[in-house]
Parts: sequence; structure tokens; C-alpha cells
Amino acid sequence: MSRILPVLSILLLAPAFALADWPLFRGNPLMTGVAPPSPIPFPEELDEKWTFKTGDAIESAPAVVNGVVYVSSLDKHLYALDLATGKLKWKVKLAHMKASPSVKGDRIYIGDLNGKFHCINSADGKVLWSFEAEGEIHASANFHGENVIFGSHDAKLYCLSPDGKKIWVATTEGPINAAAAVAGDLTFATGCSDGILHVIDARTGKELGSIDLQGQTLATGAVVGDHIYISMESNQVVAADLKSMKKLWTFEPARRAQAFRSSAAVAHGIVVAGSRDKKVYGLNSKTGAEVWSFQAEGQVDASPVIVGNRVYVGCLSNDGNFYVLDLKTGKKIQELELDSPVCGSVGVGPDCVLVGTDRGTLYCIGKK
Repeated sequence: MSRILPVLSILLLAPAFALADWPLFRGNPLMTGVAPPSPIPFPEELDEKWTFKTGDAIESAPAVVNGVVYVSSLDKHLYALDLATGKLKWKVKLAHMKASPSVKGDRIYIGDLNGKFHCINSADGKVLWSFEAEGEIHASANFHGENVIFGSHDAKLYCLSPDGKKIWVATTEGPINAAAAVAGDLTFATGCSDGILHVIDARTGKELGSIDLQGQTLATGAVVGDHIYISMESNQVVAADLKSMKKLWTFEPARRAQAFRSSAAVAHGIVVAGSRDKKVYGLNSKTGAEVWSFQAEGQVDASPVIVGNRVYVGCLSNDGNFYVLDLKTGKKIQELELDSPVCGSVGVGPDCVLVGTDRGTLYCIGKK
């Protein structure tokens, strides 16, 4: 346990990304789902700025870096679009993809459902190298220094060098669906069926400890300080302490509880998670007590995102309902109807949000 404490003390020294960029599935290495400060005021009212049509469902979150949007689709393509106009810059055919692209420097990293993990040149979409795992890759990648970390359905968490060489592999007891948060020199793995959160030294791949979550999870854990918050397939949201390696609290709705498949977002002392019971919940991050709940029109599998004091999230309703909620109260501020169910999570630009739908449409929503 003592080996973990020095690592936790440097969490705040994790490398910062550029203001207003959204290079990873949950926006930052800690996977909190919170947008960084933007030099451009975020619009009070959202309007459709542009749309881009792909050939199949978008189940990933777009990445936004330096005015370019990167989005993957089940049509086997990764697309690069101009953020201002939505015009196609390039596309590359890989395989069916559910993972979100991850961007570092001039490279994009993404895995596909054939089990291949790709490194792509952001300028032209050229594949620089590919690494073959032994199972489907649903999890988005994260970074520890220059190295890239991702999980696979082969029950392994991989760490690769920038040139695609295997540095270490950590093994779980079930397929890994979730992106791995990186906090200082710690990273995390959860096999969806084993119910164990593995705390791993990101430098060596050695397991430093584990926490029994006592349930299955498909979602990415969000790290805030010494705590991690995880949505559970077994109908709960769980908080755990990374120093004591123990659960802090468990929340389960009192009535008609269903799976939490969306990854939690955490800011201002509130944990926000969507459930298959068609509700979005705001929970007290210290106690797990319900602060508010919002009734959506469909199941909420998409992971909510927090920008300032607002929550942005879609649901699986046939009308494609997309919501803007007040973070403190859960009150609906705005509702938009997209072209179909919203299965993809939100990416954030300097003055807009981007979200994909079941019909393969990417929406850029902001100020016209």
C-alpha cells in the first residue's frame, strides 16, 4: 500500500492538454468527463451548426484537437473534419469501430473490433503502424508519458511505445471494455465480469493492489484526487478510495434499478451518471447521496459531459433527445431532437459540443 502513496501525491502534476481541446474519450487522462476552460464563451443556447453523415452508427465520442474533429464509425472509417465547417479533411478505412479516437501530438490512436490497434498520422490519415491484440477492442486509449495504454476483450491491458512495441501487459479475469484512467504513475483495469478494479503501476504493468467492486462494470472510472468513481452494470455507482483500497459508498436507485453503462462525469462535488432506467443521476461525491435525478425519454447509455455548470447528454429514444441540464439541480435547460437514438458520447470544442447518432450522423451543436 505504501508504494501507492507517493504516486498519488503527484496526481496534480499530470501533463495538461491545450485549453479547449478534447483529445480523449472523457476529455482528459483522469477520465472525469469535464471540459477544460475555453477562451471562447460557451453559448447559452445551442443550435445546430453543421452535420456530417457517416455510413453507420457512431457509438464513440469525437476527439477535438487544434480545430479538427476526429470521429470513428461502425462503417469502418475514421474521419477527420474541419471543426468550423464540418468539411471532410480525410478518411481512412480500418474496420468496424466502437472506440473513441485518442490524440497525442500529430498521431491518432484507435482500436477496432477485429482486435487491431492503429497509430495514424493526423495530417493525412496514413496508418503508421498497427498492433494486433487477441480480442475485440472497445476501449479507447490513454497515455502515460509518450506510451499508449488500452484494454481489449482478450482480458489484457496493453502498454505500447510510440512506435508500437509492447512494453508490458496486465491481465484481468474478463474482457476490458473501459478506457483506463491515468493518474500520475497509476492506471486501472477492470475486467467487466470479474468485479475487480486493478490498480496498476503505469511504468511497469505490475499490480499494486485491487478493490472488489462487488459487481460487473463496462464503464470507465473517473479519478478525482484519491477517489475513483465507477458506473456499474450491476445497477450501482461506486466510489472507492485509492489510498485505503476500499469502497467508500455505493449508490443504487431505490426503485426499478437498472444497469449504469455510461461513464460517470465528476465536477463541483457532483457525480453524474446515466442509467438504463431512463434517468440521469446527480450524486454527492462524498456520500453517494442522490442530489437530483432527471427523467429522460430513453435509456441513457451515452456518457454525460460537464461544461462549466451544465451537463450535456443524449439518450436512446427514437426521437434522438439530447439534453442540457443544470449541474447543481438537474433541471432541464434545453432539449434538442436529433435524427435517431444517441448512442455516442459527447466531445467538446471551444464553443460547441459534438455528438453522434445511431444513423451515423455527427452533429456539431453550438452558436450559429
